[in-house]
Amino acid sequence: MQERYEVLDRILAQPVFRKSLFPDPVMIESVELLHLKGNYICRVRSTGGATGHSVSNNAQMRVLFPISVKLVNPFFVGKDARDLEKLLEEVYVHGSNYKLQNLALWIPVATIEMAILDMLGRMAGRSMGELIGDTANRKIHVYQANNYRGKSVEESLEGIRQTLTETGAKAIKFKIGGRMSAPESPPGRTEKMIPLMRKTFGEELEIFADSNGSYDVPEAIRIGKLLENNGINLYEEPVPFDWYEETRAVAEALAIPVAGGEQEPSMRNFRWLVANKGLDILQQDIFYFGGFIRGMKVALMGNAFGMPCMPHISGSGLGYLYMAHFVSVIPNAGKFHEFKGIAKDLPFECPTSSLQSEDGIITVPTGPGSGIELDPGFVDKHEAVE
Repeated sequence: MQERYEVLDRILAQPVFRKSLFPDPVMIESVELLHLKGNYICRVRSTGGATGHSVSNNAQMRVLFPISVKLVNPFFVGKDARDLEKLLEEVYVHGSNYKLQNLALWIPVATIEMAILDMLGRMAGRSMGELIGDTANRKIHVYQANNYRGKSVEESLEGIRQTLTETGAKAIKFKIGGRMSAPESPPGRTEKMIPLMRKTFGEELEIFADSNGSYDVPEAIRIGKLLENNGINLYEEPVPFDWYEETRAVAEALAIPVAGGEQEPSMRNFRWLVANKGLDILQQDIFYFGGFIRGMKVALMGNAFGMPCMPHISGSGLGYLYMAHFVSVIPNAGKFHEFKGIAKDLPFECPTSSLQSEDGIITVPTGPGSGIELDPGFVDKHEAVE
């Protein structure tokens, strides 16, 4: 075990961000959080006139914006953007920000990190992903995520059938249990639905099940055996996400791969999960976990021990665009990756990709930075959050 920790610590000590691409300082002159009708855009400017934008996790930023504008964004003003990797560590402890570790801190940090990567990528003529890794794949095979908890099995199956028709995805994820130990609704839905998934959609489709922490260990194992017996390919969050020993116990008891990490905010906890084989598949969320650089460190830890990475992506905004850039450069990308679509109320142009699922595949943009151009008139309508 100590040998595994030593390997992981060497990985964590290695820089991820490619600072060598930028020979001269890139001083951050301003950081703004802009808002319009529930949409939050971070705009970063350098003293040399370079600009970068990101669209935040809007669903969460509507309550987190005070942390962003008061505690996170001001820290980066006056700093050299080339020190981004070090700045992510420093903002964590600045002003006791570490006490906010979780979505409260890491979503604001991820939002500004992505805006800085967009700015630096445009300066270097590289995509956001290429600032932290080598491009391994530009064609991302997606799985269609859905959430039909609270609906009957029949309604759920019909909804899944429709989304598969729309996207052409070759994999699907369905929900089981009641979420974080809540009672299931309608009762008995899980045990009725599991055998019908494979029977309904055939042998060719990859099928994933997500319990969102619905069970204790004995019940998680019982449900896991049912999944195995019906040919389901992945079991996500069988027990509550912060039950580390219990997650490992479930993974050890089952043949079906156990995935998790969506809610995990701690690098050290991911280190434990990898060292102790607590998961089979890593699913860090690049917003919830603080961005590309921190997310890449988790992927590299998993890669050292043969663990695939299938990052979770929170919905709204440009979430899955960022996911695609991230997946394109990690060395241990899983076979399929989460697709939730892109916000239809964001006007932008992307000359190198439709950013739609075409026969179950999305193409990663090849342009610099994010690879898209937000409509300047739309951005100008936003007001700075004070």
